[in-house]
Amino acid sequence: MAEVTRGAAARVGVDLSKRVFQVHAVDRSGRVVLAKALSPDRFFAWCAELPAGCLVAMEACGGAHHVARRLRVLGLDARLIAGHFVTPYRMAGKGGKNDANDAAAICEAAGRPHMRFVPVKTAEQQGQLSVHRLREGYKAERTALINRIRGVLAEFGLVFPQSPEALRRVLADVLEDASNELTGIARLVLQRAQLHWIDLDLQMKWCDERIEAHARSDDRAARAAALQGIGPIGASALVASVGDFRQFSSAKQFGAWLGLVPSQNSTGGKARLGRITKRGDDYLRTLLIQGAKSAVMTAAKRSDRISQWLVQLKERVGWQKAVVALANKNARILWAVLTRDGAFDPNHVPEAPAPHCALSQRPAI
Repeated sequence: MAEVTRGAAARVGVDLSKRVFQVHAVDRSGRVVLAKALSPDRFFAWCAELPAGCLVAMEACGGAHHVARRLRVLGLDARLIAGHFVTPYRMAGKGGKNDANDAAAICEAAGRPHMRFVPVKTAEQQGQLSVHRLREGYKAERTALINRIRGVLAEFGLVFPQSPEALRRVLADVLEDASNELTGIARLVLQRAQLHWIDLDLQMKWCDERIEAHARSDDRAARAAALQGIGPIGASALVASVGDFRQFSSAKQFGAWLGLVPSQNSTGGKARLGRITKRGDDYLRTLLIQGAKSAVMTAAKRSDRISQWLVQLKERVGWQKAVVALANKNARILWAVLTRDGAFDPNHVPEAPAPHCALSQRPAI
């Protein structure tokens, strides 16, 4: 395979891995210029010789945002593509997956005029999101630990209510109670588990403090936290994940990006709507749904327009659908607030559209 002048490359697809980058470059006519595996150092040195503005596309994966930032410093148009958008362009199909075919598919997908790209996150965004990832890991570990403690206690006939707080209240007394069947080694095991539980709570508290500090110091996060059903954690995660909300052309598009709109199976002019698509970031969607649950459960205690709408919607379609509807509404309100530099008003009344006279639009006879 011959290597042509490096300056001839107009579009580059890169399949990233830890130690080797598979490169597939084509010129403006689509002719292959380079198809080769390079080490990261050699790859960046090669990219430094590419013409300014050259499109370099990669799948959105671990480390991709870092690579994209470095390429943009070199004056290149670095873009990220979601993996499920690349698969249809692999010429060898599902059975022919390898690094070279993936790089070629990425290069082909990046050349499509209507391809949707993943926004490149800044280092600050990724730093803030790392706190959220750490907190989620601690939370999962704490849940597993609590279940492990319950399993050990159940082996000795000690069963308690499902609430973690209920278990926390009785665990110390159970360890001190000499009348139960717990053996000496079992008590030592539970004591170690109890200390681990306390440590996980402290670690999660540290994460919560960092997230709350971000929600207070960032103006956009502070405005997002004012919405009913979006707290400091949700506000911080949304602002850090999305970055520039103006990348979405409308509030409807932002809600669809979060997977909060109904899926469709429509044909023949007949609309068939199903469950929500659940596309996009699971973490953001979960935060919006969980926050909406709290707002729906307490809506009857408030008198603003959104709460009154929630009460009526809950009676009409049930609380689960009302929760999803509020999550979608919050996403749309958040887009409007942050793109128009406004503030959230639960009693906001949207402006009525301008009257449209059909007769005035008729052509003269």
